Amino acid sequence: MTEKELQELIHSWENLALIVKYMCEHPDSLDLLIKLALDDSQTTNYRAIWMVEKIHDQRPDLVLPYFPVMTSFLLKTQNSGKKRHLLKLISLYPVHEKDLALLLDFCIRIFTNAAEEIAVRVHAMQILYNIAEKEPDFTNELIDLIEHEIEYHGSAGISSRGRKLLKKLYQIRNRHDS
Repeated sequence: MTEKELQELIHSWENLALIVKYMCEHPDSLDLLIKLALDDSQTTNYRAIWMVEKIHDQRPDLVLPYFPVMTSFLLKTQNSGKKRHLLKLISLYPVHEKDLALLLDFCIRIFTNAAEEIAVRVHAMQILYNIAEKEPDFTNELIDLIEHEIEYHGSAGISSRGRKLLKKLYQIRNRHDS
């Protein structure tokens, strides 16, 4: 499959499940899909990142090698849909030491920005929690951030995930303080 053929196929939602199946069976073609997913020049390319997430659901081993390049792209893109999918994928795993500072700064900015979409902010909050698990000294700051966001920008999604994470953060803080 060529890049042009793939670009044409992703224009139709009906093709997406077939492309996901094809990519899982022919992982050598995944480079093309990732290239489109990480390109903001075409408005339909957000469908490519959706497919990457669906491929990850079936075959995480195919997508994991692309995490470094996806993380780099996440820090640059302004596309909310792509941010949502990339943050969701990244939130499923512990944060790598080399990405910790970048993701910490980025996710704090995203999480505390009320103008960002709720799902984007929720996934950023999850990544911040993942960082706090690795870095217990960050726990108190994250508790304050989540409590603030729930109080002042507390949508249903932020409040629900925030309360769940706060319970876990209080436990981390209690273990760390003892």
